[in-house]
Amino acid sequence: MVQQNHTLRADGVGVTVVLDKDGGLPRMVHWGTDPGVGVPDVAYRSSALPLLPVQHEGWAGRPAIAGDRDGRWQHLRLRLDGEVELTGTSMVVRARDDEAGVAVESIVEVTPQGVVKMRHSLTNVGPGVWSLANLRCFLPVPDEAVEKLDMTGRWALERAPQRGSFGFGAHVRESRRGRTGHDATLLLSVGTQGFANRTGEIWSVHVGWSGNHEHTAERLPDAIAALGGGELLEPGEVRLAEGETYHTPTVYFVHSGQGLDGIRDRMYRLIRARESHPRTPRPVVLNTWEAVYFDHNLDKLKELADTAARVGVERFVLDDGWFRHRRDDRAGLGDWFVDETVWPNGLEPLVKHVHGLGMQFGLWFEPEMVNPDSDLFRGHPDWVLAMPGRLPAESRNQHVLDVSRPEVFDYLLGRIAELVSRLDIDYIKWDHNRDVHEPTSVHRQTLAVYELLRTLKARFPELEIESCSSGGARIDLGILQHTDRVWTSDTNDPIDRQQIQLWTGLLLPPELMGAHVGPKRTHVTGRVTDLHLRCVTALFGHAGMEADITAFDELDLLTEWVALYKAKRELIHTGRVVVPDLADPSAVVHGVVSQDGTHALFSYAQTTSTPANIPRYGAPFRLRLPGLNPDLSYETRVVFGPHGKLDLPEARWTGRALSTIGLPMPRLNPADALVLELVA
Repeated sequence: MVQQNHTLRADGVGVTVVLDKDGGLPRMVHWGTDPGVGVPDVAYRSSALPLLPVQHEGWAGRPAIAGDRDGRWQHLRLRLDGEVELTGTSMVVRARDDEAGVAVESIVEVTPQGVVKMRHSLTNVGPGVWSLANLRCFLPVPDEAVEKLDMTGRWALERAPQRGSFGFGAHVRESRRGRTGHDATLLLSVGTQGFANRTGEIWSVHVGWSGNHEHTAERLPDAIAALGGGELLEPGEVRLAEGETYHTPTVYFVHSGQGLDGIRDRMYRLIRARESHPRTPRPVVLNTWEAVYFDHNLDKLKELADTAARVGVERFVLDDGWFRHRRDDRAGLGDWFVDETVWPNGLEPLVKHVHGLGMQFGLWFEPEMVNPDSDLFRGHPDWVLAMPGRLPAESRNQHVLDVSRPEVFDYLLGRIAELVSRLDIDYIKWDHNRDVHEPTSVHRQTLAVYELLRTLKARFPELEIESCSSGGARIDLGILQHTDRVWTSDTNDPIDRQQIQLWTGLLLPPELMGAHVGPKRTHVTGRVTDLHLRCVTALFGHAGMEADITAFDELDLLTEWVALYKAKRELIHTGRVVVPDLADPSAVVHGVVSQDGTHALFSYAQTTSTPANIPRYGAPFRLRLPGLNPDLSYETRVVFGPHGKLDLPEARWTGRALSTIGLPMPRLNPADALVLELVA
């Protein structure tokens, strides 16, 4: 007997969730490669993962639900409340524990891209208060998943990968920072032995939430292994009165049988299918921070705008320093009024000049923060996110505002909306520069920030917003429901950026990752790099620049790079990202291949010295380029490289030859990079 109604699958995506729903709450038999329709009618319950693993279901690991009612009913015994609602791609399960007074609804969906989305809702249906400790989403992973991969990092060096064995016990990545965090893993992955970019079977999870959260991979000796996550709640943070409901964030589970590139491909297609995904070409940005810092001068900024327009910039963003009392980072946050001492005629002269040059105008805000040295704090010290009369320690000379308070929400909405409307602002760089310490509720704060962003976007449908959080500390699919790109990192050092962008790109497609050409000497690291490397690195993202380009002596090269970005951004922002598995870790190679396989761009960056003793432009090495159509023949040329275009042998290579034998290439010196174009 075949149980087709016990299988969740989307047509043609090769991923399935197989269920056993006989005899109570469903159990998850299998998540991964589609086994087809011939799943036999046999008892899987003893070897399957409960939809909501708790002790009553025989689960000894981290429970899916924890909570209590005045110290009682800590262990729920959920029973089906009606029939399981099954479609071909989704399942809705309602369950109750009437004695404990708790009802749960679970939704599992296989998207058309093959990503599994899961979320739970818990309602207090009993008298009094139910205190929720956690509500997690889980899916099973098989015995073959023996290695794990996650990411860590710090300010200006986010997304550093770390690998290890996936043995018995729980591997848990928690963030208690009140934001996603520089050290956030983004994706927690487990896979077969030696999985890599192009090979191996992988199972990954991402929690789409911008507050405290956890990702977990757990293997017990007497149960199937599980991958999951959810919001990380503080004690007493969610206390549900009778009739109230808590909703988990959406948790995304993604499987690949073709290595990490398969994870990238599924996530990109899911993200690009969103209704809110940017559809217009991603404009070339100039952000003023590393050009002028706090030294705002109209004549200097107009000169910068003139030069930006000359090289082809399409969006000019005025960063920190424009509002009252803001001569450094110790004062002014919260006082969202144009500083009359610096801008006696307001920002209108600069905005008019920028718009007159045909560029969009953007403005920096940090709405969730306040400096103690500000009019706002002096007038409303009670607006800080803290217990009354008990301020947390300052960080970066600032405190966090409680956006969940209606008066704070209304003040921020009013000030931002007035400026956007009056100045005709096209773009907001929305910053968040510190962790949230000792908050009353990160849960309420996160929901309030989402609502503030949603309200602004509804009021100004053409407004675009960037999520910046001292660089890449708030990157997740929760914040990206309400914003249009992220600032990937506060460093523009191209050597570090090669890795930061590569690993952030495991979750996000290039068009969502801000990537800028910085000055010759990097502000963060002090490293001096060639403009070619800086340009090549910034090309494969939402490209821009962040430097005093009026002082550049290579404006022609910068103009050439901008023209290349404009000509190729449709390919970069719609194609499939492919990453070869290199034997030599001294280089970083990645590419974008059009969906029909006829057009590709590849970046080759030599970031450090190589053990191979090959002089620059001397004996070639063979660069293998995967992801192309094996049966098509490609013309290949260098379209951007150090000190001019390099000559390659005049020949056409098939996609199969390029992936197996490789393209004969000159070996670059350290800190050099080039861009290859392949056209069928």
